[in-house]
Parts: sequence; structure tokens; C-alpha cells
Amino acid sequence: MKPFLDGIMTGLLLQLALGPVFFYILGITVDSSYLNSLMAILAVTLADYIYIVLSLIGIGRLLQHDRAKTVFGLTSSLVLAIFGILIFYKGFGAFSTTVHSASMAWTPVNSFTSAFILTISSPLTIIFWSSIFSAKAIEKGYQKGQLTIFGLATGFSTFLFLCVTMLILSAVKSGIPTIAVQTLNCAVGVILITYGFTRGFKMIRDKKNAPQSLA
Repeated sequence: MKPFLDGIMTGLLLQLALGPVFFYILGITVDSSYLNSLMAILAVTLADYIYIVLSLIGIGRLLQHDRAKTVFGLTSSLVLAIFGILIFYKGFGAFSTTVHSASMAWTPVNSFTSAFILTISSPLTIIFWSSIFSAKAIEKGYQKGQLTIFGLATGFSTFLFLCVTMLILSAVKSGIPTIAVQTLNCAVGVILITYGFTRGFKMIRDKKNAPQSLA
């Protein structure tokens, strides 16, 4: 039970660092139903577990090469920016009948699919999980089986945190004015776009500043 409880607590602590996926699901929740946000949460959890499994079997080492990190980093940045633009476009639709009629409506299928693509598009997450597992193996002396339990618990904490948070938001959102909901959508879009461009520029800058090989 100790690795499981440790995984839950570690995962919940990591959730305090709110990232683009959280804001993306936040946008789905305020703009549609809890069912849609729940499907998005399931997609995020599935993608996280895929990366956790890959981390446990050591695939993360393959992505530690500079070229791979740059390619995957820029790809995930582009995906973030695209999803941010789509959400901003949807939020802005409230102020324009033409735009609103053309915007995408959330469904369980596209909520799941889009959230999965957004999460899985950042393979560098494997390196993050690999670092967590390495630290725990050293700090706690966990063996392979204990690390597996720890990883499963950490992934479950993501599902737990998002489910509870979005359930509370769904319960109170009926009292939020429509204009505030649409403004929040626009804000979520801007946050995702900022995440995408900031991450992309950082990858390019780090690549330029990296020491050149003499080979």
C-alpha cells in the first residue's frame, strides 16, 4: 500500500502545477456538459498511462537526444497553439453570429479525441515520468513492481483530481453569466496559445544556444 499512497500523494501534488491540459478540459467543462469533460479526462488519463508504461520500460531514454527533443518539443508546441486558436475561435463566436454558427460543438467523441491528441502530442512527457520514477527508486528504494504500483497510482490521481474539480465546476457553472463563460473560453484559448508559442520559442532558443559538436 505504501507505493500506492505515495503515488496518489505525488500525483495530487503534481496537479497543483496547472498546465495546458487542465485549461483545455476547463474550457470543455464551462462550454458543454460534464459527460464531455469526463470523456476528455478519460482520454488524458489513457495518454498518461501510455507514457507511464513507456517510461517504466525505459523508452524515455530514446527521447533524451537533442534532435528528438527538439522535434517533439516543436510538434507539441504547434499542437498546443492550434488547439488554443480553436478554443479562442469558439469563445469569440459568442460575439459573432457568423462565427458562432460555424464553430464546433463539443460531443463525447471529439472531446475524447481532441484531449487525447493534445496529451499524446508531447512525448517529452516520457522523460518527465522517467525522472520521477528514477528519483523514487533512489529515494524510496522501490523495485520494478513497486514502481509499477506507484505509476498506476500517480496516473489515477490525475483522473481523480480532474473529475472532482470539473464536477464542482459543472455544478456551479449554471450561475455563471454566459458572457463570462465565453470570456473564459477566450482566456483558455489565449493561455494555450501562450503555452504553445512560449514552449516553441524556448526550444528554438535552446537549440541555437546549445554548444555545437566538433565532430
